[in-house]
Amino acid sequence: MQAFEHNALPELNAAKTPWGHVVLAWLRRQAGAELFGMPGYSLTLKGGVPEGFVSAPRDMRPASAHLGKAILQGRFTLAGARMSVQGSGDPWNRPSPTRAFAVELHRFEWLPALMSQGDEGAKEGLRLFLLWAKTFSRWTPFSWGEEVLPRRLINIAIFARRLSGQATPGDAIELAQSLAVQGRHLKRLHDGAWMADKAVALVVLGCVLSGRIGDGFRIAGMKLLQKALKKVVLPDGSHASRSPQRGLELLYDLLLIEDGLSQRGLAGPGWLDSHIESLSRFIRALSHPDGSLCAFQGAESLLPDLVLPALVHDEKNAAVTPAQLDDGRYHRLLGRSLSVYVDAGEAKTGPFGHTAVDHPMTFEVSGGRDKLIVSPGWSPRQGDHMAFRLVGAGNTVSIGDASLLTPVTGRFGELLDFAMEGNHYKVRSRRVEAEETGSLLELEHDGWKSRFGLKHERRLYVDAQRDELRGEDRLTPGSTKQTVPMASPFAIHFLLHPEVQASLARDKKSVLLRGPGGRGWWLRHDAKDVAIESGQVFERDLPRKTSMIVLRGVGRLDAPTRVRWKLSPAEG
Repeated sequence: MQAFEHNALPELNAAKTPWGHVVLAWLRRQAGAELFGMPGYSLTLKGGVPEGFVSAPRDMRPASAHLGKAILQGRFTLAGARMSVQGSGDPWNRPSPTRAFAVELHRFEWLPALMSQGDEGAKEGLRLFLLWAKTFSRWTPFSWGEEVLPRRLINIAIFARRLSGQATPGDAIELAQSLAVQGRHLKRLHDGAWMADKAVALVVLGCVLSGRIGDGFRIAGMKLLQKALKKVVLPDGSHASRSPQRGLELLYDLLLIEDGLSQRGLAGPGWLDSHIESLSRFIRALSHPDGSLCAFQGAESLLPDLVLPALVHDEKNAAVTPAQLDDGRYHRLLGRSLSVYVDAGEAKTGPFGHTAVDHPMTFEVSGGRDKLIVSPGWSPRQGDHMAFRLVGAGNTVSIGDASLLTPVTGRFGELLDFAMEGNHYKVRSRRVEAEETGSLLELEHDGWKSRFGLKHERRLYVDAQRDELRGEDRLTPGSTKQTVPMASPFAIHFLLHPEVQASLARDKKSVLLRGPGGRGWWLRHDAKDVAIESGQVFERDLPRKTSMIVLRGVGRLDAPTRVRWKLSPAEG
C-alpha cells in the first residue's frame, strides 16, 4: 500500500487524458474571464436595491460552537488547515494555506459557527463581510466562480436579517445590494456541475430579499431547481454522483428551501416534497445503525450528529428502508446484527465525477451499533490526499502497486474538477435472496484485464441465521492481446474503524476484532499471508489513524486464484 501510505500518485498519462474535456473547460473559463473581466462589467450588475430582508430560513446543519469561539479569537480552521489573523483581524489580506481552505473561507462556510455566538458573533460576521466586500466587491475568477459563489450567497442570506440588526443603515444597504449584485452575476454562470447549488442559492436569496427583486430570484431559482433535480436525483433517490455526502448536502438544501418558502407563506410544489422524500430514503439506506453515513464515492466518514438532523422530518418512514438501490448501484445485506453496505457501481465521470473514488466492489460492515469495516473517506476538501481515491485505499483487491483510475492532477486537475481518468470499466452484479436464510451478492469487474490478464470476482453472502458474512475473492485469467506477467502479487484490504481493536491469532488464519461496544468478531481466511497494518480514515476534515487487515497472495494466469474469508461472532 505504498501509494496510500505515502500519498503518492502515478504520473498523469497524457495518452488517456480527456483532451476534449480539457479544451472545452478551458474555453468556457476563458470566455467567462473575457466577459466578466471587461472594464465596466460591474455596471451591468447594477439594479434596484432590496428594501430589506423578509425571512431567515433555518439551516438544519449543525454548527460548531467551538469553531465559532475560535473565530472570535481570530483562529480559522477550515478543510483541515489553519490560519490565525490575530492582530490584523483580516483573513482576506493574506494567502490561504491551501486551496481547499480558500474555498471554504470565500464560501463563508464558517459563518454558521460564528453566528452560534450570539450578538458578538453577528457583529464579527458583519465586520468580516464588510472587509470581504471592500476587497472582493468586483469580479475575480475564484471568489465569484461557480464553485464558491452559490454557497457564499446561501450562507450569508440565511443570516442577513441578523447581520443587518448589528449594522448601520448604510452597512445594511451595502449588505442587501451586495447580495443582489452577486445574485445577478450568479444567474449568468454556466449551468454545469454546480447547477443545483446555483438553483438553491437563487431560491434562498429570493426567499430572503424583499419585493420584486426577491421574487425574481425565487421564480428563476425554482425553475432552475426543478430542472437540476431531474438530473441530480436518480429515480431511486440516489444522488447522480453516487456520493452519500452530496445527497445529504442536497437534502439539507431542500429542507432549507422548504423552510424559506414557508416563512414567506408560500407552499412548496409537489416535486420538492417528492425529492425530499426520495433523498431521505437514499440517506437512510446508506446509514449505519449508529446513525453515521457510509463513506462511499467522495463522502467523508460523517458522524451521526452531522446526519440525523436531516432525517428528523422523516421518522415515520424510518422502517421503510430499501435493501437495494438499482440506480445508485448500492446494496444492503442484513443479518441478525450484521449490516453490510456494498458499492456495486463504478466511479462517475463527467459533471458528477469530481468527487469519484475508484474502490470497485468495496463494502462497509457494522456489527450491531459498532462499525467494524469502513471506507477511508474522501472529499474535494482533501485535495492534497488524492491517494485516498485509488484502488489500494478501498476494501477491495489491488494488484501490485498498480491503479485502475487516477485523478487528473496538475494544471488540468482544476479545469476538470479533479475527475478520474484512465481505462473506465464496468462492475456487474447479481443479487439472490434466500428466503429467511440470507442474501447473496455476486460481483465482478475486468479492470485488471488489460494490464494483468485477470478478472476480479467477489461473492458476499450474509447468513441471517448464523449472523455471518462469508466472502470469496477470485482472480480469474482471461484472454488479452497484450503481454502480461504470468504471476502478479495481490492484496485484499479490510480497513477497520479507528475504535476497533484487532489481534492476530497464533495460527495467523484468524483475526479477532473487538468494537467499542465490547463484542468480538472473528475474521477467518485461507490466504497465504495476513498482516495488520496502519491505515487512515477522514473524520471532520482530518485524517485519523486506524488499522487495516491485509490478505496477500499471488494471482496466476494458468489457473484461477481464490481467497475465502468469513466474519462471524466470536462467542459462536
